[in-house]
Formats: sequence, structure tokens, C-alpha cells
Amino acid sequence: MTAMRWDAQRLDADEPATLPGVPTVRGLLRSVQVAEFPGLTFHEVRSKSALNEVPGDSPMPFRWTINPYRGCSHSCVYCYARSTHQWLELDTGRDFDSQVVVKTNLVDVLRRELARPSWKREHVALGTNTDPYQRAEGRYRLMPGVVSALAGSGTPFSILTKGTLLRRDLPLLASAARDVPIGLGVSLAVWDDDLHASLEPGVPSPRARLELVRAIADAGLSCGVFLAPVLPGLTDRLADLDAALRAIAEAGASGVTVVPLHLRPGAREWFSAWLVREHPQLVPRYQQLYRRGAVVAPEYRSWLAGRVAPLLARYGLGRQAGGAARGVDAPAGIPGDGDNRFPAGSLPATRQGARPAPGRPGAAPAAEQLTLL
Repeated sequence: MTAMRWDAQRLDADEPATLPGVPTVRGLLRSVQVAEFPGLTFHEVRSKSALNEVPGDSPMPFRWTINPYRGCSHSCVYCYARSTHQWLELDTGRDFDSQVVVKTNLVDVLRRELARPSWKREHVALGTNTDPYQRAEGRYRLMPGVVSALAGSGTPFSILTKGTLLRRDLPLLASAARDVPIGLGVSLAVWDDDLHASLEPGVPSPRARLELVRAIADAGLSCGVFLAPVLPGLTDRLADLDAALRAIAEAGASGVTVVPLHLRPGAREWFSAWLVREHPQLVPRYQQLYRRGAVVAPEYRSWLAGRVAPLLARYGLGRQAGGAARGVDAPAGIPGDGDNRFPAGSLPATRQGARPAPGRPGAAPAAEQLTLL
């Protein structure tokens, strides 16, 4: 195995008798493989920071993010965050899926940062890079401490996830919503079982995520849905979009945003290899649609917006209800290209009399938003 930046800090190098998963040396990293998570390696680190400031030129409607994990066992072939693994001298393919960095001291660091007199209690977003409710969360249980720390400090927050593990924390989130504004978002797009298994093998099924949306609504919380990514020639048939939006509306979503596939470096290479292997007949079309780079061609965005708009209206998910489709005039990219492109319910509502957070004008979000160590 190629040496990584942190190899000198490995516990198993200094403490060969230490049991996997039971760190005993403060401040050092441990690499853990456990039977209940076959194929995954968890790299436990002690981070110096929990709150990551979003670059000032980003259009994101929040200034701060928290990322408990780096890398993601959801293994989505199209994941736009894959390139962030390169900083660790890991590849953007299998390593991103199987080598997961865990900030074991995240909650303690976060509490210290939230207690600073300089903290202005601005909106903090989770799930902007890798999923906070991926499989590692079942082992490390960082999110309850994160939610409690944010709510206890009076800090509004939002969570975007594909992980049905969020259901575990619904009572805590409902309690937090009584203290601070919160937003919850769920992402889903692939409805065919075979395509789902091929494209996002570590993600709970779309039906399970619909049940999560329903459970969130039943808990009295709002939930916006990102129908994302829409894959040209694979998930953009009228019948598929109709069925998806109908199911999302019936599940009780408070809003929806429809987002075409975005192919950043790292994701582009991994997705392209998958496309050649699984759907070679579509390769020329994708080369044409993504000829300009990461963003799909304007004519496709316009076509998709026109196809989706009547469906949003039909199911009560039009613009007045917090529904949107990315058209030719819309900012292109990943979920979160400006406040108006987030579905209703996925961002914390500004309470009457609350001081609004500073605006975030600018261009595309930076690929790297993490401070790991």
C-alpha cells in the first residue's frame, strides 16, 4: 500500500498490541478495519477544527460547513466530492469509496468553537461534501453530539443526506427544531433497482429514502428533496420523472429541486469509465453534452427544465411550493448554487426578528471546503 501523509502517526505502527477500534494514544491516528463493515477502512484522526468557512466568493447560502467524515461508503459513481481525496494522496475511485477519514474528536472541538465570543451563530450546513449519515456514522455516532452542540449554542443548521440512518436522530432533530431553525434535505434520483445497484451501491434504496422523507414529515419537520442527479438517457424519461415527482409529493416533501448530472474532475473520470463499461452506446452523447466541461450543455438544461415544469405544477411542487428545475438561465452545478435553488424545507427558515447571515455573492463553490487537521 502506498504511504500516506499520516503514516508516521499510525497507532498500529507504534502500538502493535492495541486492539482495532479502541484508541488509547491521544492525538494519534488509527486505521481500523472491523467485521461489520467489510471492505472499509476507517482512518481515525484528531482534527484541529470542526467549522469550515466557505470561500467568500461562493454563492452558497451559508458561510460554514461541518464534515464529520471524508470519503464516503455510499460509493456513488457520480459523486462530485471525489476529487477531495487527492489531497490525502488517495485515489478518487476505490479509495474514496473505501478509505473513510473519521474526525473522532469532532464534537469536542465543535463545542469549543461554538463557545467562542466571536461566534455569530450563522447557518452551518452538513452534507455539502460527503454524507454525515453514511455507514461510518453507525459506528462512530458523531451526529447526535453535533446536533446537540449546534442547537444548544443557538446555531441554525441544515443537513443534506442520502442516509436513512438520520431516522435514528429524528427525536433529537425535532427537539432541536424547537430551539433553532433547521433544514433537512434528502437526495434521490435513481428509481430502477438495477441502475441504483450499479451507480450507488452503498446507498439505501430510493424507496427507503422516500420512507425517510415521510418519517421526517410525520415528525413535524420540513424536508426538501433534491431529485439529483438526473442522468441523460438513463433517468430523464418523462415516465421516470413523472413517477419520481409523484412519489416525492406523496411522501410529504416540502419542496423539490431537479438537478442534472454534474461531472467535476475526479467524478468525471470515474463516471466515464462506468459509462463505457455499462452503457457504451451513450458515450458519444455524453461527450457532446459535457463538451464544455463539468456542466451539461445549455440545451439539455433548457430541455430538462421544460420537461419538469409541468410535472412540478401537477404535483403541487411548483415554484410557489418550493419546487424548481435548473433551466438554461439557472446557475449550473451541484445542489446549492444559490439560495433560490435549494428546495423549500432544506434550509433553516429565518425567524422573525432574527439577524440574517451575511450574503454569499460570487461564483462556483470551491471543490475543497474541509480543514482536516
